[in-house]
Amino acid sequence: MTAAQAEPTIFERIAAREIPASIVAETARVIAFHDIAPQAPVHVVVTPKAGDYRDVVELAAGDPDLLAELVSVARDIAGELADGEFRLVFNTGAAAGQTVFHVHAHVLAGGLEEASLGG
Repeated sequence: MTAAQAEPTIFERIAAREIPASIVAETARVIAFHDIAPQAPVHVVVTPKAGDYRDVVELAAGDPDLLAELVSVARDIAGELADGEFRLVFNTGAAAGQTVFHVHAHVLAGGLEEASLGG
């Protein structure tokens, strides 16, 4: 949970198994799960378990190794679910479509012509 938040984010609650999710991959610091409102045939959310960073800019500045791990997990998921071809999307800020202010990436593959990028 970030210092500015009174409650854990939905992603922290998923990582803590308080909210069910279809988990695809997990490391000690990263968790990945199918998006509940998929925008493409493959749509997986990859996020740090801890909500220490609001967006990818904060994560890159604060913990580049964690960012690299997140991208590595995304690559592995795309290798398993999409023959290694994918789009990796980070929304940064409300005007860019970010609705959960806990850094996360969307792994999207297949049927991307109509994919919305909110989240």
